[in-house]
Amino acid sequence: MHWKMERIYSRDPVVARGKTIVATLHQPSSELYALFDRILLMAEGRVAFMGTTSQACTFFETLGAACPSNYNPADYFVQMLAVVPGEEISCRHATNTVCDAFQKSEHGVKLALEAEAINGEFEDSLRDSSTNYSKNRSLYKASWCEQFRAVLWRSWLSVIKEPILVKVRLLQTVMVSLLVGIVYFNQRLDQDGVMNINGALFIFLTNMTFQNVFAVISVFCTELPIFLREHRNGMYRTDVYFLCKTLAEAPIFIAVPLLFTVIAYPMIGLYPGIDHFFITAGIVALVANVSTSFGYLISCVSSNLSMALSIGPPVIIPFLLFGGFFLNTASVPIYFEWFSYLSWFRYGNEALLINQWSEVESIECTRSNATCPKSGRMVLQTFNFKQVHVQRIFLISHIEIYRALLYRTLLDRYCLPLLLNCHIPFFGIFGSTVEDLDKFQTTLNVAVAVA
Repeated sequence: MHWKMERIYSRDPVVARGKTIVATLHQPSSELYALFDRILLMAEGRVAFMGTTSQACTFFETLGAACPSNYNPADYFVQMLAVVPGEEISCRHATNTVCDAFQKSEHGVKLALEAEAINGEFEDSLRDSSTNYSKNRSLYKASWCEQFRAVLWRSWLSVIKEPILVKVRLLQTVMVSLLVGIVYFNQRLDQDGVMNINGALFIFLTNMTFQNVFAVISVFCTELPIFLREHRNGMYRTDVYFLCKTLAEAPIFIAVPLLFTVIAYPMIGLYPGIDHFFITAGIVALVANVSTSFGYLISCVSSNLSMALSIGPPVIIPFLLFGGFFLNTASVPIYFEWFSYLSWFRYGNEALLINQWSEVESIECTRSNATCPKSGRMVLQTFNFKQVHVQRIFLISHIEIYRALLYRTLLDRYCLPLLLNCHIPFFGIFGSTVEDLDKFQTTLNVAVAVA
């Protein structure tokens, strides 16, 4: 700290060489305040004053709020412009009064005209320099491979840095799979077992969907401001961030459905055979990754977590209704048929039922007065499912489509960062949004130019 103080006190030789010193301080002492030639006061993203230190005292004196003679002007200005908890309305009213007064003052109008001219020149020069820079070299500080390696490693560390969270998710999967296995334990191939097995398989899909959607629905809401800042600084490309983020979390979304299937499949007594087991596990994993991609997309298009949680469930319900379990695919209204083809529940349910019933030749009928399918083929006919194995292709297509939409949304959010509702502290004194920081950057450029 002593070294920094000496550097500040020795500013005169630096100024003598034609250099401009710009410093941001929180409540500087009166001794430090006396070293400044000009000051810039900002509050709520607006300019409250800009000029010399003597002009600042004169300006506040004209407002009827003169700084006491034995008071540190810096502390006084901070108190005048700060928002006190519990008195937000009155403080913001006073702050706006000060900012409006400076904006309408003769000095403020003069600075505004200078700022407009300088800002226009600055934007033109920045545009020209950006064009020349892009022609000569990349905007990024590292190659694509170096970016990919670094961001992938950081993304993986963010996944494993909270082992308790991973353990909780695995424990949740074990508990739900055990519950499903106990409720549907050891089903027989009779008319009651057909209904129970179909219900259990659909629970596979609903559990994987809701568990994975809500596991990732907060990811981009919280990380998007960091991504925007680092991307603007040229640290990594959008596609690098997108690939690394999805690849780092992929092992979890493969392990969870596999663990669920390993426990629930034998307990329920689904169709025996190692090939049928792995097909079921693969289908459940595909559904889990489709829902994960959908959750990523909802998180990215939402400006905050509350909005994401409000959007997610209502959007999932229509896909659930057209999954072929609650509504037969043959009875879907013609004006909703297009929507049923967008439902990953439909393709997952159809694939699981075909895998379960396609090779069942006989089903025991225990009650003669009830409708009983004689074979697995009749079960599939009841649902209007055809024995064609294209469902997995459609599930993979859903993953690709949602990931492509996610990537496109990331690009749009990068181009329109002001859509964010994030709150960023401004030098620990005033609260500012991203829009306020843009205003401050423009004002700072003008201040340096005027100085």
